[in-house]
Amino acid sequence: MDISPFFKLMVDKNASDLFFSAGARPTLKIEGQATPIGQVPLKPQQVAEIATSLMNDKQRKEFESELELNIAISLPEVGRFRVNVFRQRGEIAIVIRYIKGNIPTIESLNLPKVLKQVIMELRGLVLVVGATGSGKSTTLSSMIDYRNERHQGHILTIEDPIEYLYQHKKSIVDQREVGIDTWSFENALKNAMREAPDVILIGEIRDQNTMKHAITYAQTGHLCLSTLHANNANQTMERILSFFAAEAKPQVLQDLALNLRAIISLRLVPGIKNKRVPAVEVLLNSPYIADLIEKGKIDEIKDVMARSREYGMQTFDQALFDLYEAHEITQENAVLFADSKNNVALQIRLSNHQDLSENPDFTLNQDD
Repeated sequence: MDISPFFKLMVDKNASDLFFSAGARPTLKIEGQATPIGQVPLKPQQVAEIATSLMNDKQRKEFESELELNIAISLPEVGRFRVNVFRQRGEIAIVIRYIKGNIPTIESLNLPKVLKQVIMELRGLVLVVGATGSGKSTTLSSMIDYRNERHQGHILTIEDPIEYLYQHKKSIVDQREVGIDTWSFENALKNAMREAPDVILIGEIRDQNTMKHAITYAQTGHLCLSTLHANNANQTMERILSFFAAEAKPQVLQDLALNLRAIISLRLVPGIKNKRVPAVEVLLNSPYIADLIEKGKIDEIKDVMARSREYGMQTFDQALFDLYEAHEITQENAVLFADSKNNVALQIRLSNHQDLSENPDFTLNQDD
């Protein structure tokens, strides 16, 4: 089965993802909405043949051994794609993500301007967090290329697989792909500091060992960037702590208080113009925030962020209200994606001078 037309269709439709799964029609995801292609569901053998056609011999052996495979594919005059092959209910399934060739700018992504300051830091730890498909990799790529265009130095990335391809501009950018340029994340992490980087990008922090390396890089004078799967800054802190035993957590909190520079949290929200827009929470590590982190008072961080907008911080609720005020998203979606649905609903009503007894379909509920 020739799937090159599917790749071309992804590009033409600006689809983020393409799904092949036995018993289902091939499906594109466009602006967060699943769109089936054709009328005939795929047979298990067809999906298996597609998967095999995407792999070389080494990758086939790896998939047979691990039952999981992550690879990147470049098609001349079409584009670049990230492929995940896995098994479900005993059958092979495939998810393909379209990686746009041009690295977007911070402005074109409608990201907060403070990210330009964050990426120019000389040292420290910067985490970009959010759900799968929330734009973490794209946000990081825009930040890295901003620095690449303005600051001389050495940027080293460790990725599985490489997504965006950087050009050498003012900085030298070396990109290492697990399985091609290094045998494992562990080997690449161990050798990273010997490669004299100023900036180190770790594709994703998934375990205690990777988290330790990230903190160490920040402690030793590097700017370390990475991603985590978390919903917001508070959950990010809790996720980091979950990697460590109870007796190690006080030291981890102290290390984070000293070395964390920012946590940037992302949510893509359906926009009024049928295009998703980013809602961005920004935590910057001020002396007060650092004191809260060291004392483990994670629950108090959000209130400090909300009161620190003049420094570039903002909560999700503030970001969503701003998007609503700018007529980028609907009232319903501003509330739906909020951390505190009550607070955002009330703020919108007050801004609209609505009487709280009006609009019975838009009532305040208990926060999640």
